[in-house]
Amino acid sequence: MSDEEADVVVIGSGMGGLAAARAIAQFGGQRVLVLEQHYTLGGMTHEFSRAGRYRFGTGLHYMSANSGPFLGFMTDGRAQLSLLPDEYDALHFPELDFAVPATEEAFRTRLKERFPAEAEAIDDFFRTTRRAMAGLTARNVLASFPAGIRKATAPLVERLFPSTFRSLRDQVLRSFGDPGLRAVLAARWGLYGTPPASSAFGYHAAVPLTFFMDGTAHPVGGPQELNRVVLQILRRYGVVLRPRQRVHEVVVEGGRATGVDVEDTATGRRYRVRADTVVSAAGVRNTYALIGRSHELADLPEERSAVMLFLGLDRSPAVFGLRGENHWFMPDLQEHDSGPRPPGEGTLYVSFASLNNPAARFHTVELLELVDPRLVDPWRGTPEGERPESYRKFKDELTERLLARLEERWPGFRETVAFAELATPLSFETYQHSVLGSFYGLAATPRRLRSARAGCRTPVKGLFVAGQDAWGSGVVGALAGGLMAANAVLRPRQLGTMWRAIRSGATARDPAVPWEGYLRVAGIEMLTPTVRRIRLAPLYEDTMPFSFAAGQYLKVELPVAIEPIERSYSICSSPGESGFVEIAVKHEPDGLGSGFLHEELEAGLALRVSGPHGAFTWQPGSSHGTADTLLLIAGGVGITPLMSVLLAAADAGHTGRIVLLASYRTANEVVFGPELAALRSRLPGLEMSVFETDRHGRIGSDALAPHAGPTTRVHLCGPAAMMQDLIGCLTELRVPREAIHTEAFVSGRSRETRREKAHAIAVAAAAAGVTEFMIDTDGGAPAFPCSPGQSVLDAANAVGVALPQSCGEGACGTCRVRVLSGAHESDDRGMFSADELARGWRLACQTLPTEDLVIGQ
Repeated sequence: MSDEEADVVVIGSGMGGLAAARAIAQFGGQRVLVLEQHYTLGGMTHEFSRAGRYRFGTGLHYMSANSGPFLGFMTDGRAQLSLLPDEYDALHFPELDFAVPATEEAFRTRLKERFPAEAEAIDDFFRTTRRAMAGLTARNVLASFPAGIRKATAPLVERLFPSTFRSLRDQVLRSFGDPGLRAVLAARWGLYGTPPASSAFGYHAAVPLTFFMDGTAHPVGGPQELNRVVLQILRRYGVVLRPRQRVHEVVVEGGRATGVDVEDTATGRRYRVRADTVVSAAGVRNTYALIGRSHELADLPEERSAVMLFLGLDRSPAVFGLRGENHWFMPDLQEHDSGPRPPGEGTLYVSFASLNNPAARFHTVELLELVDPRLVDPWRGTPEGERPESYRKFKDELTERLLARLEERWPGFRETVAFAELATPLSFETYQHSVLGSFYGLAATPRRLRSARAGCRTPVKGLFVAGQDAWGSGVVGALAGGLMAANAVLRPRQLGTMWRAIRSGATARDPAVPWEGYLRVAGIEMLTPTVRRIRLAPLYEDTMPFSFAAGQYLKVELPVAIEPIERSYSICSSPGESGFVEIAVKHEPDGLGSGFLHEELEAGLALRVSGPHGAFTWQPGSSHGTADTLLLIAGGVGITPLMSVLLAAADAGHTGRIVLLASYRTANEVVFGPELAALRSRLPGLEMSVFETDRHGRIGSDALAPHAGPTTRVHLCGPAAMMQDLIGCLTELRVPREAIHTEAFVSGRSRETRREKAHAIAVAAAAAGVTEFMIDTDGGAPAFPCSPGQSVLDAANAVGVALPQSCGEGACGTCRVRVLSGAHESDDRGMFSADELARGWRLACQTLPTEDLVIGQ
């Protein structure tokens, strides 16, 4: 068995494990390795897709609108949340309906209006709730301290906060006489998974009665967006993340954890990672199994699992009057006194994620019912895909029972269902790797609160628990559990730094780093039969989250399929406009991205955007604006970034000479005609000429000669062939090469084509026994290796060789290098003249060596 080393190993990549990993890496400066048994990272924040269109969350359905400092810390304030309706939880009992409003004050007022005889008791109950919440917090924080402190303080916490340790049923019976009021306040125990008769009131006080009292929200882009942001940040702190890694044992030597034994399930390789600290976010039961001490948990009650029904609809559920609120269906008012019910007939939770996610294109519904995991015992142990027909029949019958409950509430709902799939405890056992498919970790009982085993500490030195079992249920509860594990691992001085950072709020965004997030499609306008202008605005604010320079572009993710594609589009609006940003897109034949934007995009959809990018910029008042003549040359929709330059000049009151030469095939293809006409009055130095190439031919030296010379600054954007010719013409007209700024159209297939070339090169090299090429430089820097199929730019970045760069995809032309010798595949994107190409100039991001190279600049 081979060995590796790390300072800290984290088992599991749920939010608890990731929180512990980040805190320990960031504040402890330690090398952290995260091992995840699943093929995807992120635990219950990951999503899955079905039928080529529907995306479903696995564990996060809604969260507090005021998610507090923990989530802000984990996402660096980048989490974008979409608010649920004010009445976010609709409770349905056979005898009454009750809508839960978004604040504690409104909730209490509504309770008093509905149950006026219990008004004083309601106020007393909420005071008790605050005490119970405080008690749970005290218990969980103290549980992160060493054994001596835990043992001494545990009885004191229970004496000071007795309501924390009572059952939910006991507390509502003590507080109220009205059975309807008891039912309303005991409802929603499904948020942490333990029924009222056995759940500790502290957990109920924390989740439905405190955490959600500031309103609720859903992540824009779905739970996977939180996952994406968090993983980006962890990689920035050097955390290594490995999926498909099954930990078989935590190695314990002399009473201390010294590492883990691991199997790479993708390859079958077994290896040991030596580490002084192990943090398990796999749950207390799995953790104790890994050290051979499961018997020590025998006093803890069994946990519930769940069945979840995932539905894809062929129309919006809004047709039934739904606005995105959750619906809870309770079998009766006295649920806390009733016994187990057949599956499909118990408390049912229904959520409508697509109504709350402005980035969702297709509508989905998720139903959840907590069940006894023994429900699927007849099929437990049978391999997935080989289970008998009786299992499929069980799932089909249960699906129909659940659908019947929706149909009863909303007649006609069944007809809208285009896709249905049921997950059972066996599903959670397989994918979540939880014991018997436990959905929320350890049962939220008084016995758990009193147990020394339920928390982030273990009897083994150097072994800690993160996640839901270290704090409480849900994604943010798991996150808090991860921070409790870090609280136990880090040194006191490091802890002080950590908690100060968390309390101070989100990290300020570095303006030098492109912004990433969602913008709303606020408007769509046809400029020509083939060009659309698309306005993107902030989701909920009045001001754009970033500024840009004229000539820059955005990268936009387009949800054309389950896996989105990314395309780059130049900004055509003014940098001075703070309320929106606009792009113009030409509909290319068979273009996947432009086809979506022209044929399917609708106002209101949220698109994921990053930007601004690019160095094809001009800024009035800077050195950029000192040229005697600013010559702007556009081919077709290449006028898009130049439109932004003209608007920036007009907004700044620029009076210098600006010449615009724009070519189009026909008059019908002229873009921004009215806008350009309006700019004439705002830019006294503006000269414009439009060329219809079908009638007049392309722009050539004759058209350039009156405007080009040694003091001219040129911005050129258009098709590759046009740009190549014009660069040569401009050079002949004595325009300095450094004054010619270019931006290329990037084909929708450009990245795919480069990958195809890279694959072919890698295959050919492997067949020839070649493992790397060497790239030498004529500037004295050491040669560096390049793997077959790797670009020169990627190879340089991998070893820290500094090359100029910006977009990385051949649009901006920044990464110019000269290939002095050696064979290669490349795409110049029209960034060079024929003479420059002959002299070896290439784009490093597009150049793939096929033998050793020598490059210069």
